[in-house]
Amino acid sequence: LEEITPKPVQDTGNILKQGYLEKRSREHSFFGSEWQKRWCVLNRRTFYYYANEKSKQPKGTFSIEHCSARLAFHLRKDSRKRCCFELICPGKRTYEFTAPSPAEAEDWVDQIQFLLKDLSSLTIPYDEEDDEEPYNDVDSSDSANTASHNTTLNQDEPNIEMEEDDIYEVLPGKQPNKQ
Repeated sequence: LEEITPKPVQDTGNILKQGYLEKRSREHSFFGSEWQKRWCVLNRRTFYYYANEKSKQPKGTFSIEHCSARLAFHLRKDSRKRCCFELICPGKRTYEFTAPSPAEAEDWVDQIQFLLKDLSSLTIPYDEEDDEEPYNDVDSSDSANTASHNTTLNQDEPNIEMEEDDIYEVLPGKQPNKQ
């Protein structure tokens, strides 16, 4: 298991979600409250929780890899029970949280589940916006068409005739090397 280095809030890397949550303490002390308000920060692999958003040292951190997240209405009996969720980390412990609203709790769970799905996936996500014509370097029968296409893109440059097999750009004042 990798060791997670504690970091100030500002240095936790690519922050995907952050905000105040109430975290249930592991030790149920007679004097302290069971739920403590914590500034929580989620990045690609790690969940950090701090005393507040200006804290330099986290109160705790854990890797979310191999964990699971779900809404957990059974954690509280009061009016905020629909704001609860938990992170179950096998072999470690279950972290219990209360968000400011049911929608916020759902958003935390969704973000964590999205990251877990991403971490368990071995494929690179496919971005549909990059869906351009496939590159084809085999079919060169259309080279006259591509030559005219190049000149329409570079209308500022003088029209230079190229040999069909020449793949290098001819710079002004330079002669192509003949072999």
